[in-house]
Amino acid sequence: MAALQLALAALLDALIGDPPHWPHSVRLMGRLCSWLEPRLRAALHSPQELRLAGLLLVLAVAGGFGLAAWLLLALAQSLAAPLGWLLGLLLSFQCLAAGQLWREAREVARPLQRGELDLARRRLAMLVGRDTQELDRAGLRRALLETLAENLNDGVVAPLFYLALGGPALAVAYKAINTLDSMVGYNNEQYRELGLVPARLDDVAGWAPARLTALIMVAACPLLGLNAGLAWRVLCKDHAAHQSPNAGWPEAAAAGALGLRLGGPNYYDGELVEKPWLNAAGRDPMDSDLEFGLHLAQLSTLIAVLLAGLAAWWLRG
Repeated sequence: MAALQLALAALLDALIGDPPHWPHSVRLMGRLCSWLEPRLRAALHSPQELRLAGLLLVLAVAGGFGLAAWLLLALAQSLAAPLGWLLGLLLSFQCLAAGQLWREAREVARPLQRGELDLARRRLAMLVGRDTQELDRAGLRRALLETLAENLNDGVVAPLFYLALGGPALAVAYKAINTLDSMVGYNNEQYRELGLVPARLDDVAGWAPARLTALIMVAACPLLGLNAGLAWRVLCKDHAAHQSPNAGWPEAAAAGALGLRLGGPNYYDGELVEKPWLNAAGRDPMDSDLEFGLHLAQLSTLIAVLLAGLAAWWLRG
């Protein structure tokens, strides 16, 4: 039943994604973080105290939501087994973000392919941390492909990994950790101390899924006519060049699979940040590469769902 629950959650995610007006646990996580942060900052000030504040954020948001999910599931299961199963399905569905990722990628790709660069820049700015105002077409394509690869891990494979391993409550806890990292896990003056614990914990939680994501992407290449050999070579050579211990794996795999040059210098909050290239010998992306990148993400999602379903069946029945 665990495998069926996971498969149905993935199907619902692919079909309806994240309806904007539905109540969603991730939005509640974000609101709790936004409510707690100024109150912790008002009470804790020194660098050491701000690191403690980051730990308290993790305990409150990730620990709180994970525990709440576990208790709600236990309560629902005690009332009626089908009710517990349906609640688990709902929580599992809300942990996945493949459908939303694909829709958002298309919303950037379509105006970009039509030459509506300003619209593409505005939409892309909602997905990435870099400055998008001055990106040219190649830069916009590159940023979109990179966020597709990174979020394939963060929003799809990693939640599937934790759903298979421990069920909906563990996946909710992971999702809370990842949400905290996206909100406070920045290496800048404002968040360097407070965001340290959430960022490091997200690195740990995403370590195995990121490597699994990259391997799945390489395995998907032959089915799409992409270069699995180059994907593997670039993955092995360039994954460690990325500043993130995890994002470099799927991004390097995507660069090799598509034969593209990804990464490189970008502006963040008006400041140029020098980053190494992934597959430096590759070419700049074209519009057609956006479709190949999306197809690679979709097929990789399907493979990940199959693997997670098998793992859930073996581990939890």
